Amino acid sequence: MMNRKGVYFLLFTFNFLLLFLSCSRMPNVQGKGETFLQGVWNQDSITNQAQLQNYTQHHFKFTCDSFYVDFTTHAKVNYYEEDCFNNGVWKEHAKGTYQVRNDTLILVGNFTKENYKQKVSGCYRNGQYVSSFKVNSWSAEKLELENLSNQTELKLNLKEKITCVQKAL
Repeated sequence: MMNRKGVYFLLFTFNFLLLFLSCSRMPNVQGKGETFLQGVWNQDSITNQAQLQNYTQHHFKFTCDSFYVDFTTHAKVNYYEEDCFNNGVWKEHAKGTYQVRNDTLILVGNFTKENYKQKVSGCYRNGQYVSSFKVNSWSAEKLELENLSNQTELKLNLKEKITCVQKAL
């Protein structure tokens, strides 16, 4: 019969081995992302933009598993302080990583300054940026997305193709 110390030692060893064997080391390089998205995509125009009270044009850059997005918002109504309203036209920026699950593009990142460094305060939005889009269609030169939070359609045109070169994390 085993004494108490022996039982505790066996339990500790078993738990340690279980913990050690259940962990898997993640690779030290960024993911490859989706080949069809790699590149710079621009929303050149918006349907019925003259009739809208406000609208936002998107400029995306997808490289490997990362995204960078610039938003240019046009508004006829001021929702911000006068210093921020900028005569109804302003830019915002975000960066992060993305995933494609079935027909859904999921972007998770943070709002940034123009140089894509973290933004903690200032005009417009700051903090976490999370957005989901349904991928309606894509070809070598065109990408059509539907924003799942407000059902707006984004018709994007490829401006520059990018080949993923994975970088160390």
